[in-house]
Amino acid sequence: MTSAARPLPQWLTVSTSPAPAVVDGRACKTRAAFFEEVARVLRLPGYFGRNWDALADSLRDTTATGSVTLIVEHAEELLGAEPPEQFATLLSVLAGAADAGLTVTLCTDPGHEAPLRLRVATALA
Repeated sequence: MTSAARPLPQWLTVSTSPAPAVVDGRACKTRAAFFEEVARVLRLPGYFGRNWDALADSLRDTTATGSVTLIVEHAEELLGAEPPEQFATLLSVLAGAADAGLTVTLCTDPGHEAPLRLRVATALA
């Protein structure tokens, strides 16, 4: 005897999409640390060059098989030990990958939201 499938509760989802990749901004205050963390969470190959061009190429390869979601927790600390130009470069690389299916969410607490938004706006200007 078979029974009809029961609908899932509204709060529950079953998905075959890849799980989001979560990066901790506290662990990514420098470019080198960011490249290590993103290589780990996106499972980039060992030959990943750990520079902006290699990241752009790797993101293009990663999104070629479908969309990818990258979440940065504690985003207010992301590349915080680097000059502002490095954050601008990161956003430029991510924007290029967005055309191929990358989505990015920068997560922070309410006390850091306004400064993070300003930092992003400045970097994108």
